[in-house]
Amino acid sequence: MKKLFASILLVATLASANAQEEIKIGTVFAMTGPIATYGQESVNGIRLALEDINKTGVNGKKIKIIVEDNRSEPSDAASATKKLIEVDKVAAVIGSVASTNTLAGAPIAQAAKVPLLTPASTNEKVTQVGNFISRTCFTDEFQGVVMAKFAFENLKKKKAAIVIDTSSDYSKGLAKVFKREFVKMGGEVIDTEFSYIQKDTDFRSLLRKVKRTNPDVIFLPGYYQEVGLILKQARQSGIDLPFLGGDGWDSPTLQELAGEAVKGNYISSHFSSDDKDPMVQKFVQSYKATYKSNPGAMAALGYDAILVMADAIKRAGSTDHEALNKAILATKNFQGVTGMITIDSNRNAKKSAVVLETTPAGNVFKTKVNP
Repeated sequence: MKKLFASILLVATLASANAQEEIKIGTVFAMTGPIATYGQESVNGIRLALEDINKTGVNGKKIKIIVEDNRSEPSDAASATKKLIEVDKVAAVIGSVASTNTLAGAPIAQAAKVPLLTPASTNEKVTQVGNFISRTCFTDEFQGVVMAKFAFENLKKKKAAIVIDTSSDYSKGLAKVFKREFVKMGGEVIDTEFSYIQKDTDFRSLLRKVKRTNPDVIFLPGYYQEVGLILKQARQSGIDLPFLGGDGWDSPTLQELAGEAVKGNYISSHFSSDDKDPMVQKFVQSYKATYKSNPGAMAALGYDAILVMADAIKRAGSTDHEALNKAILATKNFQGVTGMITIDSNRNAKKSAVVLETTPAGNVFKTKVNP
């Protein structure tokens, strides 16, 4: 009996020692649901970066991630964030992708004073939740300006229709910026609300209404699941205009859903695997070797987010929440695969965007736009 008790005590002691040698970072992503490929790609990117980080560790410790699935739902994002903070006692949280989901979890992290770093939520409201919420991606303000300018100056379009996902803070925020900037440059935005909600599948009636207004370009700031169906049904309805979107389109599933209808459209995004930068190409080759597929923007953003987090932990010399948050916010000129990252006084990342043309074979780099 004494030997059994001693064995149990030894196992418990070793487990405790191992736990003390690990830095626990929570992640909240959509691993299932309508935007699951975003979450899966983000976690793939994080895991790939950790392979290198944990070869030497950070301040003598390895980083362990705890992955929680928000199921593409705000309520699940909130409960996942709460569980990571209160049960798992993580040093920080990385996530989510969809701004609506991050906005559900951010107040919980802020109240607990635990750093929450989102790699991909672009809505302006996200970092306005409080001083423990930051991001390593650009904002809708920036990509909205990029796409309005591209439509007006590069494509020479003058009359835009905007089709909005009213269930998405991301879509509504991006639409607002595009409209403001396009009109400011001298363009016209049709004063009719064309809208749908996530999980809709039949857009033919909506597209007939859009067609009757005779735009020469259509701005569609949605997520790939609905966008793919909209593009396909638009071409079937005889709408042969360019559609423009944001990073919400940037998933290989878009090509699967839209097929040939994906041709001739343009999006703003964070990353292009065509970029010849040596760091980008090393990442692309490593990702392909590990996951047997080409990395999308979410994989690159996840990769950069954990690199920024590891760098902040190293500079903080601690996983104390206050010290770690201060180090995250002090990130300056950090070179990632999505560009040079500097977190500004509003806790947003100042960095470049790319414009990509969508094709059935994948997205093709067109131009890079600096802030």
